Amino acid sequence: MRYPKRDLMKTKQYYTMKRNVLIILLSLLFCGTIAYAQEAEKSDLQKRAEAVDTKDDIAKARSLYIQAYHDYASKGQIERGVECGVKASALYYRENFYQEAFDLLRSIDQNIVSASNLSPSQKSAQRYYTTKERMQMYIKMRRAASALDQLNIMENHAREANNETVNNDLLYNKAIYYYTFGQNAQGNAVFQEMANKLTAQKEYDKVDEVYQTLIANGRRSNNANLVAQSYSNYIAWKDSANAMKVADEIGALKQQIADNETVIAEKDSSLSARKWWIIALCVLVAALTVVLVLGAVVLLRFILLTRKQKKNITLLNESNALKSKFIGNISAQLEPTLQKLDSKMPEVKAMLDFSTHVQVLSELENSVDEPVELEETQIHQFCEDLMNEIREQVNSNVTLTVNAPKLSAKINREYVSHVLRHLLKNAAVYTPADGNIWLDFKKRSAHKFQFLVSNTGTPIPEEKRDEVFRPFNEVRDLTEGDGLGLPICKQMALKMKGDLDIDAEFTKGTRFVLHLSE
Repeated sequence: MRYPKRDLMKTKQYYTMKRNVLIILLSLLFCGTIAYAQEAEKSDLQKRAEAVDTKDDIAKARSLYIQAYHDYASKGQIERGVECGVKASALYYRENFYQEAFDLLRSIDQNIVSASNLSPSQKSAQRYYTTKERMQMYIKMRRAASALDQLNIMENHAREANNETVNNDLLYNKAIYYYTFGQNAQGNAVFQEMANKLTAQKEYDKVDEVYQTLIANGRRSNNANLVAQSYSNYIAWKDSANAMKVADEIGALKQQIADNETVIAEKDSSLSARKWWIIALCVLVAALTVVLVLGAVVLLRFILLTRKQKKNITLLNESNALKSKFIGNISAQLEPTLQKLDSKMPEVKAMLDFSTHVQVLSELENSVDEPVELEETQIHQFCEDLMNEIREQVNSNVTLTVNAPKLSAKINREYVSHVLRHLLKNAAVYTPADGNIWLDFKKRSAHKFQFLVSNTGTPIPEEKRDEVFRPFNEVRDLTEGDGLGLPICKQMALKMKGDLDIDAEFTKGTRFVLHLSE
């Protein structure tokens, strides 16, 4: 029996809609799973590095990328390590630290060569990226011959890697090199080769993206020749690409019409058999519904658990606040009694100092969210005055240096003076004879800046760098210090909406960094 053509068309639309819904649901589940797996592969250090805004704190981002690189390398995850190491080197020469960038890339190459879990082609692919970074440094330094040497090495690595992505990237970087150094004919030829290759694969969006990226790179590097040549080629390609897209769309529509006619003809003779597909689709939809319901249940339990944890955290914070207040009250009540004792006795003086420090720390913790007053301060004179206070306290032949511009900034003089004075006094104690102590001021952005206190000598061990900021971390003889100086400084920095930490990259001794903002 033959069915009317109108009924067949409605049946075709029904099945097409069902099929499209199924495909969309499965695609969402599949893509979500892949995205989650790729994100989970990243270490916590890499995620923290990627979260840092390099415009505000490039040093912190670079340090985290270097730590992530060493962490991956120690675990044998060379490809992830290369990714982080290359990003760290780019952040080095972005601030013109070329030697540090070259040294880091050399270390990365050594790890790649010695990696036993990579094939020769994989090693070549990874070394391609480190060589590319060197080429980009030489381009930035306008050293054409050195950049060309690296480009030739990149070509050898790409040939050995036999990787399509690497080969495409090589063409792109060749074009950048030629345009940068005014070799327009060679740049046009290479770029045309890459555009033809991607166009033949009908990847028009990728060609468009490459042109846009090249134009943006030219603008960032103030390379007028690169911008002009790229834009001219882009306009010419855009016109031809639009024509090809229209032809592709017309061809696709014609093919879709032909396919629809074929499907309609097939439905005319086998419509009865399609009921099994309907049943299968219904079963699949039911299964997906069950999965979604189970997912909703799991999500609800997670939300409830999160709320419970937030409540516990709130209770803990309230408990800590009460403990701090209680300890501060006890300290305040003990102080009058201690004042009656002989303050010349080391033990009594230590107890008085400890009582005062506990009260200060307690007050800071309980008022950390309260705003602090800022006043306009001449930074250079401010730093010079603080450095002069320790001149009589340092060991013989210790050099004191202040690197601060003659500008003004809004700071809380009381807290900043206390923090820097404490750090400088510690530096005076721990800097050996013939050493150096520096006090630096660095502007990081329009409203962010840093005070840096550095000294030569034995650095603080890495495993103790976090402990020095924690109060009551160990039981100690109070006559030798109560260990609350740095925790108080840390709390003052937090109260000013800043932070105080130790620079892990400084290897000549110890460097404390006070991060602040206006």
